[in-house]
Amino acid sequence: MAVTICRTCAVEHAERADACAICEDERQWTPASGQAWATLDELAAAGTTVEIAELEPCLFGITTSPGVGIGQQSKLLRTDAGNLLWDPIGYLDDDGVALVRSLGPVAGIAASHPHMFGVQVEWSRRLGGVPVHVSEADLAWVARPDPAIRPWSGRLEPVPGVALVQLGGHFPGSSVVRFTAPDGAAVVLTSDTVYVNPDQASVAFMRSYPNNIPLSAAVVRRLVEALDALGYDRLYGNFDHAVTADARAVVHRSAERHAGWLQGDFDGHT
Repeated sequence: MAVTICRTCAVEHAERADACAICEDERQWTPASGQAWATLDELAAAGTTVEIAELEPCLFGITTSPGVGIGQQSKLLRTDAGNLLWDPIGYLDDDGVALVRSLGPVAGIAASHPHMFGVQVEWSRRLGGVPVHVSEADLAWVARPDPAIRPWSGRLEPVPGVALVQLGGHFPGSSVVRFTAPDGAAVVLTSDTVYVNPDQASVAFMRSYPNNIPLSAAVVRRLVEALDALGYDRLYGNFDHAVTADARAVVHRSAERHAGWLQGDFDGHT
């Protein structure tokens, strides 16, 4: 059976429908032209390919060219106990699977939130049926059920030494990955839970990024406290942006700026 993929968010569906529920939600969007679907074969025929680049010795970024759906940069975290595929892209082909396999066996797949589900079940099947860890709080958004999907909540070690932690915020199940890099630095993969801005010197906290719906100051401070409890030196978002130095200070400054604008602290500058 062909995989059905929403062209706007690139999340796989068991079958075509009148609309993609993820895109109809206020955090996402459906084009004015209406819902559109694709298959892997159609995307392949359009020349779509998978590309992998090393971000640091144990971390690789995976993208498609041209972009598919939201166009996130998936992350592949390499460990001696197996690899974790994070925020899987919404496309794969034989060459892409071979590239991922060449970096070692994948022990699990996880997405930070529903916008990043991509073709997670298809990746699982092509990688030997590895578990797909989905936050229980966001389980209702899964549009292609499969036995590989494993609900979890709170905190999970999908690979020994790697923590998958539910923070909430953008979605109730929004999660981050925390691990220790070979150089001893603590690294977090935050996706949209804490979004790395294009300047790579600040971050953002939003309920909806495309529709500009902010999170409250209280929720932002809760997220910052939860990250502080994990400890971190570097931070990667879900595209090609990262905060590679003083990440904690950057997050704190950004959180106070966010809260200040919501509370009217800076109204004199408008």
